[in-house]
Amino acid sequence: MVNERPDREAGRERARTGSGAGSTALMRGGRVRLDQPAPPRRRLVPEYDPEAFGVLSERIARFLGTGRFIVWMTLIIIVWLVWNVTAPRELRFDPYPFIFLTLMLSLQASYAAPLILLAQNRQGDRDRVTQEQERKQNERSIADTEYLTREIAALRIGLGEVTTRDWIRSELQNLVRDLAEERALPRAEPGREEPDR
Repeated sequence: MVNERPDREAGRERARTGSGAGSTALMRGGRVRLDQPAPPRRRLVPEYDPEAFGVLSERIARFLGTGRFIVWMTLIIIVWLVWNVTAPRELRFDPYPFIFLTLMLSLQASYAAPLILLAQNRQGDRDRVTQEQERKQNERSIADTEYLTREIAALRIGLGEVTTRDWIRSELQNLVRDLAEERALPRAEPGREEPDR
């Protein structure tokens, strides 16, 4: 009797929460629930909008591929070098081996290469979608052309069976000729037979 009571309470609890029916999403009081959405997981990596990041990377890649970028980069390097060669020793921040300049150029290149690749991937995806749409449009155009070709062939076959103006004119001319020939021939009287020729 002592063992029946905990079993009965566990059975009531299972019936009340519906915990015996398959896998579930949430735990409530140690029991999993399917009727509620799962709580958002905490992530160690910050969340970002991939579309906005892609658009930004395309803008940067587009700028890196322009003459304006090359001119500005050249001017900055020239100013950097001139400053660090001609300025007083106390004001030079990157003396002769220009290690800091090398580090900055390497850093710029290490960021530029992945951004350019990301922009190329996005462009490739857009090209793929455009090609797929063009392929579907070409298939529709081919199907429409084939349909129109069949319809034109059916019309030609149908027109072959329809009387034309020239055919009707020639038939009427033949009838008029036959009528003229009948009028020109003398009529045989009833009871008289025509002599054999």
